[in-house]
Amino acid sequence: MRISVLKGLPRWTLIVPPLAFADLVGTWHRDLGVVLLVLVCLGLGAAVFAAVHHAEVVAHRVGEPFGTLILALAVTIIEVALIVTLMASGGDKAAPLARDTVFAAVMITCNGILGLSLVVGSLRHRVQEFRVQASYSALTVMTALVTLSLVLPTFTTSASGPQFSPAQLAFAGVTSLVLYGVFVFIQTIRHRDYFLPVRSDGEVESEDDHAEAPSGRTALLSLGLLFVCLIAVVGLAKTVSPNLESAVESAGAPLAVVGVVIALLVLLPETVAAVRAALRNRLQTSVNLALGSALASIGLTIPAIAIASIWLSGPLVLGLDGKEVVLFALTVVTAMLTLATGRATLLQGAVHLAVFSAFLFLAVSP
Repeated sequence: MRISVLKGLPRWTLIVPPLAFADLVGTWHRDLGVVLLVLVCLGLGAAVFAAVHHAEVVAHRVGEPFGTLILALAVTIIEVALIVTLMASGGDKAAPLARDTVFAAVMITCNGILGLSLVVGSLRHRVQEFRVQASYSALTVMTALVTLSLVLPTFTTSASGPQFSPAQLAFAGVTSLVLYGVFVFIQTIRHRDYFLPVRSDGEVESEDDHAEAPSGRTALLSLGLLFVCLIAVVGLAKTVSPNLESAVESAGAPLAVVGVVIALLVLLPETVAAVRAALRNRLQTSVNLALGSALASIGLTIPAIAIASIWLSGPLVLGLDGKEVVLFALTVVTAMLTLATGRATLLQGAVHLAVFSAFLFLAVSP
């Protein structure tokens, strides 16, 4: 007899999360041969698609923009835990890990995810529309957070090198948390309608535009399975990181490339969800995911690192170098021009992907 709470959930979405988690447990802290490496990669890919499905179930139940916020927060919380764990065991070599991870997340979300969504959406629908108020609000907060947390440490003088003094780090952490909290309040309560998708006729989409929402028990089950999938994604990504590090060292590329690859793997669920939303002509959801993920990454990581630095030994390098500052400035200007009109075409997506390609190329060849 089929349990009613499982109604509406495809069987594979119920099987994949525990299998992926078992894959993680079975391969954790083990040397991966060819067979185990293939199993880890297969589990990682399956967990990504299952996570996206369960995120969509939860989003359908709670409505937008809560659904995209849940996915962004879930990924970021687990990512922060992974960063703190690696920093605690990495010594001085892990000093720039938080900076590299957060900056990679910003470039991936604001150029990679957003650009890919614009390209695939415009190829199918030619021109797509979104809410300027929501996009500019997120972009404004993201610009302030990155500048205060990652750009300023390069120019401050209280501590040597691109680092904050303890007082400056505490200020940056509190400011990041407050700004992110205000943004979430605006997104979910005060101006929630700004973040709702726009229909093809230009009107804001309402809850009545959807099919019947899943039951509360089904949504809770999907929420739990979503977290299981995300833990598996992050854990399996960490599991394959030694193999990636060996491959990067063999190729003579900088070790920072490993962080970029891991960030790409961790952000796969949001990438797939954003692209699928763009294909359904729901570009606002894609924009919410891209910019919201960048905001969550900064707004939660910096406060967490500020608190963890009390127990972590060694330096904490947060300041971006000149090349990264230029890439960030180009990203902000490009995003401002893209989001200015509320309408997007293939050209804007191609520009964002070009900037993202430059980031990847310069990460390999600095």
